Parts: sequence; structure tokens; C-alpha cells
Amino acid sequence: MITTFLTTVGATIKAAPVENIASAAIEGTQAVTDLSFLGLFMQADVVVKFVMLMLMAASVWSWAIIFDKWLSLKSITVKTKGFEKSFWSGQSLEDLYERIKGKETHPIAAVFASAMHEWQNRNVRDLPVNSDLRAGTKERIRQTMQVAANKSIDKLDKNLGFLATVGSSAPFIGLFGTVWGIMVSFQSIAISKNTTLAVVAPGIAEALLATAFGLAAAIPAVIFYNKFAGEVNRIASSVEDFSSELSSIMGKELDNLK
Repeated sequence: MITTFLTTVGATIKAAPVENIASAAIEGTQAVTDLSFLGLFMQADVVVKFVMLMLMAASVWSWAIIFDKWLSLKSITVKTKGFEKSFWSGQSLEDLYERIKGKETHPIAAVFASAMHEWQNRNVRDLPVNSDLRAGTKERIRQTMQVAANKSIDKLDKNLGFLATVGSSAPFIGLFGTVWGIMVSFQSIAISKNTTLAVVAPGIAEALLATAFGLAAAIPAVIFYNKFAGEVNRIASSVEDFSSELSSIMGKELDNLK
């Protein structure tokens, strides 16, 4: 009995330090490995960190552009409807021009103002009947409206190229960070000669986080680029139609002048 008791106690004493060491190792691993987004970012390789920071900056700038374009295009739509209502209300073009002159806040108003400015500067009422000057004035007004329309649409297109670039390149930039991070993780595994999941998983998670950042930046950029590009094309089509109608109205007015 005594011999058996001593043997059992000795075995317990010998086993205790091993269990304590194993427990300490597990606790140490848990303390070092933080699998939260911030923890994974802080533990990532410097190249992976740079990739993620670049993608975060691109995402923030993309969202700034998205909100700005959303508000500006919505405002333009509302103002355009109000202007077209006034334009087709029957009031004289001169009165409408005096009311909006210097306050061209949307493309159609800019086209109208440029045409009326050219109309007044040319003193069309003093031009001889059936003269080449009248024909030249019509062409000059059309060209002026075209230039104003192009400038207005170019302003609407501003920064859309950045959204397109982020949408097409961000996933590949994130993938580069992932490949680099996995490569570094495999090198660390080879050096430590430890292939347990607890050792491999954190490094791979850090690497995959770069791809997640790339997709998070690219998806909104692609969605809103397509939306805004469609809106700009719709506005450009409306401006072109209005320019044709205004050119026809002014041409008839010019032909009827005596």
C-alpha cells in the first residue's frame, strides 16, 4: 500500500510541471495571437500593412467621391426639372436669361446662357435679312452651346476615373498583399519547423485580410461608378436634346426677324 501510494504521488509530481508548461504555452500563444481586425493588422508584415493602409486610403477617398457625386447629381436633376419648366412656360428667352445669368448651376442652364450670350453679343436684330452673317450666327450659336455642354459634362465626369481605377485594381492590390503575407508565413513556419494550426492560422488570416480590404474598396467603387456613369450619360443626352431644340428655336427666331 505504502509503495503504491508513493508511486502515485511521484507520478503526479512529475506530471504536474509538464501540464503547467503546456498550459503556459497555450496561454502565451493566446496572449500573443490577437485575431481581431486590429490585432491582425498590427501583427502583419510591413509590406502587408502598407498594402492595407493604401487600400483604406483609397476606400475613404472613394466614399468621399461617392457622397459628393450623389449630392451633386441629385441637385442637378432637381434644378434641371425646374429650369425646363420655366423654359417651356412661355416666357421670353431674354427674361429667362436675365434671371439665371451668372447662376448657371447645371449643364442645361450653362448651355442656354452661352447661347443667349452669343445671341445678344451678335446683335442679331441688326443683321441684314438673308445674309451670310445670319447663317454664320446660327453656326456660331451651335458651336457655343456644344462647347458649354462639353465643359459641363467634363465637370460631371471628374473623379469618376478614380472610382473606375479603384474598382479594377483594388482586388489585385489586395491579392498581392495576401500572396506576400502567405509567403512570409511559410518562411516563418519553415524556420520554426512547427506546422500546427495554431501557428499557421494567424499568419494566413493576416494575409487574407489584405484581400478583404481590396474587395471592400473595389465593390462600392464599381457599383457607384456604374450608377454615376449612367446618370452622367443620361444628363449628357438631355443636354444634347435641349441644345438641338434651342438651336431650332433660335434659328426660327432669326429667320423671322425683318
